[in-house]
Amino acid sequence: MADNDRLYFGHMLDMARKAYAKTQGITHADYDSDENLRLALAHLIQIIGEAARRVSPDGRAAHTEISWREITGMRHKIVHDYFSVDEDVIWEVVTRDLPPLILILETIIPPDEDEG
Repeated sequence: MADNDRLYFGHMLDMARKAYAKTQGITHADYDSDENLRLALAHLIQIIGEAARRVSPDGRAAHTEISWREITGMRHKIVHDYFSVDEDVIWEVVTRDLPPLILILETIIPPDEDEG
């Protein structure tokens, strides 16, 4: 794996862990009522997408179990079409989609090698 890929996989893992941790012990209603949390989660997803976008074609090809198109597509949606970002989708991404992504990323960047 290219050194830069390792860095970007590490960023994806770190930001996914942070985003998921922010949802622990809270409800969807709590999320709806907390603008700072909504903004933070959108930003963390944006960073995950940006890091994913920077993974080399070889790095992506080596990890087809990652939904590259969906991850980078979400980043593009938040950055370029921010008026129509559905905050319920962000909640679902963080609570439903990030836990399996974290598990995949932990196989790529084992806990004893990550920076987080």
